[in-house]
Amino acid sequence: MTHTYLVSGMTCNGCKASVEKAIITVNGVEEVSIDLESSIVNIKMTHHIPIKTFREVLPKKYSIVTKEQTNIFKTSPEVEENSKTELQQLYPLFLIFGYITIASVLLNYAGWSWNNFMLDFMGLFYIVFSFFKLLDLKGFPESFKMYDPLAKTIPVYGFMYPFIEVALGLLFIMRIQIPLALIVTVVILGITTIGVTQTLLNKKTIQCACLGTALKLPMTKATFIENSIMLIMAMIMLFNIY
Repeated sequence: MTHTYLVSGMTCNGCKASVEKAIITVNGVEEVSIDLESSIVNIKMTHHIPIKTFREVLPKKYSIVTKEQTNIFKTSPEVEENSKTELQQLYPLFLIFGYITIASVLLNYAGWSWNNFMLDFMGLFYIVFSFFKLLDLKGFPESFKMYDPLAKTIPVYGFMYPFIEVALGLLFIMRIQIPLALIVTVVILGITTIGVTQTLLNKKTIQCACLGTALKLPMTKATFIENSIMLIMAMIMLFNIY
């Protein structure tokens, strides 16, 4: 069953992530979707949960009330977003992956080298993905720590993560300190992949922060595959070096 509520006090994507994080912890909640502009929050639950429970878990700056149905023919942007198939919601991610792959192929077309292709792919991957994270540097850490174990433990890590991606991207593209960049890639993406795997196994539906908060991407198997591709490339490169 899905119930619709209005939550006041949300002013940015950071607030949105904070509300989502609080509500998803309630026992019986399967999915939370929030439309920041209208303050509408749709909560999918296994059984009826009293609104008092949500009020108890939400920070005091937010208030939640039941939304009265005013127009059955009007569909909110968030409902329209949820009605999309998984492939439709992940289209931006696939499109970006396609562009990065094509760019990496073109950079190495004249004198093909799998090693150089992978280095360019990883470099472009980090640069492009960090760009979207930096668009909302305040909201990204809140979304990221919902599933990344290290960001949950050390909040400042979530703030630093986009800059770490920029640094790694430059190292790969400029061919500087490649072994160090590969080791850091294995560590940070390994930690994130553990968090993604736990989220998928728990069947919790939250927003993926891989492209920041600018694009609404659900946490799906595609997120796991995305991280796995980068991990495999990094480990292959390390194996070739050592």
